[in-house]
Amino acid sequence: MKRPIVSALAGLALAALPVGAQVTAPASVGRGELLYTTNCIACHTAQVHWRDTRLVTDWASLTAQVNRWQANARLGWTSEEIVDVARYLNATYYRLPDLSLQQQG
Repeated sequence: MKRPIVSALAGLALAALPVGAQVTAPASVGRGELLYTTNCIACHTAQVHWRDTRLVTDWASLTAQVNRWQANARLGWTSEEIVDVARYLNATYYRLPDLSLQQQG
């Protein structure tokens, strides 16, 4: 009798995992948007992300550029904040594969 209940509970727990992962990403993007609009938008218009000679070509270069500019501005962001801003920029402009999600596992 216990075995079907345990199996059902295990199945529910596994089914809930993707939902939890989806909930984290929008909050991260929201925090990234707040950080970007508070600290970066004064100097960066949307055109900087669309130009033909942009420096961002993949996830690594996107996070490197976010890190570079936050360091230049002496913002002192954590690695999580850098990824949050990169996720926001990626969702808004770049649409690159987000490799940070693979690195979490």
